[in-house]
Amino acid sequence: MTPGERQKLRLGLAFISPWIIGFAVFGLYPVAMAVYFSFCDYDILRSPILIGTENYTYMLQDEIFWLSLWNTAYYAAFAVPLGLIMALLCAVLLNKEILGRSIFRTLFYIPAIVPLVGVAMIWLWLFNGQFGLVNYALSYLFGIQGPLWLDDPAWTKNTLILSQVWQIGGTMVLFLAGLQDVPRSLYESAELDGANSLRKFWSITIPMVSPVIYFNLIMGIIGGMQEFVKPFVMLGPDGGPERSALLYAVYLYQNAFTYNNMGYACAMAVVLFGIILFLTWLAHVGMRRHLYYAGD
Repeated sequence: MTPGERQKLRLGLAFISPWIIGFAVFGLYPVAMAVYFSFCDYDILRSPILIGTENYTYMLQDEIFWLSLWNTAYYAAFAVPLGLIMALLCAVLLNKEILGRSIFRTLFYIPAIVPLVGVAMIWLWLFNGQFGLVNYALSYLFGIQGPLWLDDPAWTKNTLILSQVWQIGGTMVLFLAGLQDVPRSLYESAELDGANSLRKFWSITIPMVSPVIYFNLIMGIIGGMQEFVKPFVMLGPDGGPERSALLYAVYLYQNAFTYNNMGYACAMAVVLFGIILFLTWLAHVGMRRHLYYAGD
């Protein structure tokens, strides 16, 4: 490396040093300490005591841990794909030349910027078993009695999934951006060959926006496995009746700040990181052969 190149390197490092320092202090250090505390008996008020893998061993016997993991897996397995499909369909519809398209795009995006606590409070009232608008609409339009959405263990997780699908605005905007890059000539060629709308959607739109689907899938997995605010506000820290909707992040919060068992909470955080890492790798392996990038 020549003296000039070394000088440029030092200058470049100096420019990015604020980011490096911030990442080390607010990113790497907390992660490293969480891993360390996961091997400790630690309650914040006293000094941590090393106990080896005891937190992880206890986790294997903790029935509530497995219940929260199952609830979270169920929630993510339905909420993530359902949200992706709804967002893609809305994006395709709002990409058409229709009257008032900008207004519709804004209306669909607004739920994504509403504070999560406010969203949870709205759904809390909408899904009220006695006075909620959802049950009133079901009774008025179809003559059926709606379930106790938030009080029946069979419906609590499904209620959370339905409330999550409503906030597809951010994902929809990314799909809309991806659809802008699909060449019109591809659709015109397909029309000359006699392809119908469904065929064009499946053979042109899906492959051309596959990188956006991939990105949204990864972000959906990360967000779904860490869902916290809505279940906490709508169903309380115990996850509703019989802990039927106690999600992983809520149980982690309980251990950290209700039971002051910070060491066990850190162990749960490390396990959650490993689960998300594995699911991300699984999604990457499953989709890498179906991704299409322009120029490949």
